[in-house]
Amino acid sequence: MRALDILEKLVGFPSVVGTPNGNIVGWVADYLKSFGIATHILPGPEGDRANLFATIGPVDRPGYILSGHMDVVPATEIGWDSNPFSLRNEKGRLYGRGTSDMKGFLSAALAAVPALLASPLSRPVHLAFSYDEEAGCRGVPHLLARLQDLCVPPLGAIIGEPSGMRAILAHKGKAAARVTLKGRSGHSSRPDLGLNAIHAMTDVQQAAVAAAVNLSHGPFEVEFEPPYSSLSIGTITGGQAVNIIPEICRLELEARAISSVDPEALLTPVRGVAEALAMKGFDVDWQVLSAYPALLLAPTSPLAGLLQDLTGVEPLAAVSYGTEAGLYQRAGIDAIICGPGDIARAHKPNEFILESELDDCQAMIEALGRHCRAELQ
Repeated sequence: MRALDILEKLVGFPSVVGTPNGNIVGWVADYLKSFGIATHILPGPEGDRANLFATIGPVDRPGYILSGHMDVVPATEIGWDSNPFSLRNEKGRLYGRGTSDMKGFLSAALAAVPALLASPLSRPVHLAFSYDEEAGCRGVPHLLARLQDLCVPPLGAIIGEPSGMRAILAHKGKAAARVTLKGRSGHSSRPDLGLNAIHAMTDVQQAAVAAAVNLSHGPFEVEFEPPYSSLSIGTITGGQAVNIIPEICRLELEARAISSVDPEALLTPVRGVAEALAMKGFDVDWQVLSAYPALLLAPTSPLAGLLQDLTGVEPLAAVSYGTEAGLYQRAGIDAIICGPGDIARAHKPNEFILESELDDCQAMIEALGRHCRAELQ
């Protein structure tokens, strides 16, 4: 099958983050099994979604992982010109949810399978497809925990997030959390008898704003934009009516950390302020929603050199968005980002990828196969 035809199939699965993904996993597994490729379906603890891992070539030698996620963000935005879960082709522009982020990469990898199988590989190419990346990389840690049972330690992992087929060496880490305050409701005419959760949450907001301002003063890593770690509040909800003392208030915030900083540590001062509200009679719940480390791959690494050879383009130093690459690196596997499409097209109506970008990605993966075959020649 052509990459375009595979992409049409994959886009047709509404594999929205946080929902069951058995249909798309089953289709990919059946496709690989049709080539005689042993495929491992690895259910996560949720019970209704799974990672997938497959190996092309020898399992007893170190090789390379092609890593991508099967989930997509919801497609509920206003502005779609067609069904987001039905691929629309307009003169080589392929529209649909997940085309760039990142079913395009999955399609190119699957389309390259016949070429990878055409003659024996000296080193394997592994396919590692994860779930719930869009919820803070929740699925891939379960895959990585099983990796030692699936293959010998790989030489590197290529994370196929949309990068315009230019390799990327570094990205920021991230941690996100939700704080919930529960006070005491009552009539607004007697505030002395209640505990106003929204009023109390202003302490948390002020702590978050102060932390964000402080982070803008450094430390700095000039490769990133902005070149410092950041912290921001994303949502705040609470209250029922203007004449009811609000009992519940919830706030969600995130930190984005440069590579030398632990993203969860950036939230610690805010957490301290939130938990101190328990002394004022509030029930306080702090929940970590997601956390993943930064990526930092040396430009002199063999993996960076390989990707420059495969793409013909010098790697980019860094981006500020996050991926699963940092988790691979923390697991002891060199990782780099390189995939088709553009991150600027993702998470918005009329997301698209170019057919030529699929072709370029498939060509890169087939070139990787030739690299893995060279030792036999």
